[in-house]
Amino acid sequence: MADRNRLDALLVARGLAATRARARALILAGRVRVDDVLQTKAGTAVALDARIALTVPDHPYVGRGGVKLARALDRFGIEVRGRTALDIGASTGGFTDAMLRRGAKRVVALDVGRGQLDWRLRADPRVVPLEGINARRLTRETLPGGLPPVDFVTIDVSFISLRLVLPVVPALVADDGDVVALVKPQFEAARGEVGKGG
Repeated sequence: MADRNRLDALLVARGLAATRARARALILAGRVRVDDVLQTKAGTAVALDARIALTVPDHPYVGRGGVKLARALDRFGIEVRGRTALDIGASTGGFTDAMLRRGAKRVVALDVGRGQLDWRLRADPRVVPLEGINARRLTRETLPGGLPPVDFVTIDVSFISLRLVLPVVPALVADDGDVVALVKPQFEAARGEVGKGG
């Protein structure tokens, strides 16, 4: 009988997932097949020589937000290479990651929460984490000293309307800068205008 290992560990060992936590998420989402059989338990013992495949290729970003932003940048023809950006509502850093992968010079990753930004981004010298700051109260003075107006702003906020965040943006972005904001109907529309699923 061939040697065996946990499925989540094998996904990481084979480079199909960056971490065991990410591997577990892929497995629980029903995106992993072993010898053409769908697997849903991370601890399943799998032969070391088994064929393991993802049903859909995984994205390279630390969060799904990276996929969303990459699509928006492509769709609207926005270039971030060499630009300084502000990611409002950074959370784990999906948008920040997408901007860095596309050549952003520096990204200020701002979030009202603390400790959510992925460790890889936190350790990247191009990233300036700003935690515990409510975007509604954001000013040029809040940003790191010496930082000129940013060239690009992304906004992906939850539990707050964009109507409360957008008014602070003009003072932060350069005149020729770009802004991409993710609109979430459940936080923008009246309660009766949004269906059960958001």
